[in-house]
Amino acid sequence: MANINVKKGVIGILTGGGDVPGLNPAIRAVTFRALREGYEVIGIRRGWAGLVEMVRDEKHDNSNNFQRLTEDVVNRAGRTGGTFLHSSRTNPARVSKSSVPDHLMGQYTAEKNDLTPEVLKNLAWLGVEYMIPIGGDDTLSYGVRLYQEGVRVVAIPKTMDNDVPGTDYCIGFSTCITRTIQMTNALRTSAGSHERFMVLEVFGRYAGFTAMLPTMAGAAHRCVIPEHKFKIDRLAELLVNDRNRNPSRYAIVLVSEGAMFEGGEMVFQKDSADAFGHKKLGGIGDLVSEELTELSPKYNNGKKIECISQKLGYLVRCGDPDAIDSIVPMAYGNLALDLLLNGIHGRLVVLKNGRYDNMPIETVTATKKIISLKEHYSAERLRPVFKSFEMKPLFLMTSELA
Repeated sequence: MANINVKKGVIGILTGGGDVPGLNPAIRAVTFRALREGYEVIGIRRGWAGLVEMVRDEKHDNSNNFQRLTEDVVNRAGRTGGTFLHSSRTNPARVSKSSVPDHLMGQYTAEKNDLTPEVLKNLAWLGVEYMIPIGGDDTLSYGVRLYQEGVRVVAIPKTMDNDVPGTDYCIGFSTCITRTIQMTNALRTSAGSHERFMVLEVFGRYAGFTAMLPTMAGAAHRCVIPEHKFKIDRLAELLVNDRNRNPSRYAIVLVSEGAMFEGGEMVFQKDSADAFGHKKLGGIGDLVSEELTELSPKYNNGKKIECISQKLGYLVRCGDPDAIDSIVPMAYGNLALDLLLNGIHGRLVVLKNGRYDNMPIETVTATKKIISLKEHYSAERLRPVFKSFEMKPLFLMTSELA
């Protein structure tokens, strides 16, 4: 047993997947509340990797795998972006042979190994009685697995893509949208100076929320999203018209990284996939830019229009959280503690129609959350559609489940 002084109980917390602003405030909220209720809090480092690579030996240095959290530790980080616990895309249920920790290599020799038995033993060795994973659908899908194995889990949704099912809001989304609008507005001066198209590639593998909301807010003329395979000729025609009607002679399109040409597939940087089976996306923005330049004379009286192509990428997920991503994580952390203190687990804390609530954690794997094309997107105009905002959630189309 690790040298940890157990009081009422021990709560484990971790962050997995991509970093976003708001993770540290969530860790801070959980820790402050838990400590004041008489619980110990252990931060698992590097997502699920910390529980995979842990060595159950008091003499072993496990400082890279977990740390005991105090108010001083979390308070310093609570106002900052990123996650001081670090993160990974480790899936303990599918650990490749080359990634099996040295001390377990003799026991797990398959090409893909389920190390869940080791995770359960490590949680027991630490004395962890409750787990609060903070992550997107991949990270939380393994939280579902642990819950099915008998671990008391309450999950907190995080992803700038805002595509975790069951909740209107995921930590990181507001800051992402805010930054996207700010950067698009800053970059438009270059587009206008040179009278060009501007193609901005944004995050969004399966759901186009990060392209839709800034476009709805007026940051871009058009957007193309994963939910609809678009015709590049139609996009070129629309953007030429947008540019020529604009006194500053430019037009902007936001391109989700998971967007696809009609008849095509997603564009990947490389063939290798992460532990959850996802290949690294990237490059659709450059392809759209090249095609638009070549097609532009067809709709612009034979004259070519050059493009500025920019991948916003990590610029929208770095730095400090905005107001919403400072407040919502605090509320989510306290909601998670409310549930655990009342003996309730197997839940996902959520925001639904402006109200904090919770859902069964299995919701994460039971469905997908994507844009409703019928209600919110015009495939003909390649931009958001909105007719009435009455009784809609804060971020409008983001409560849709499919």
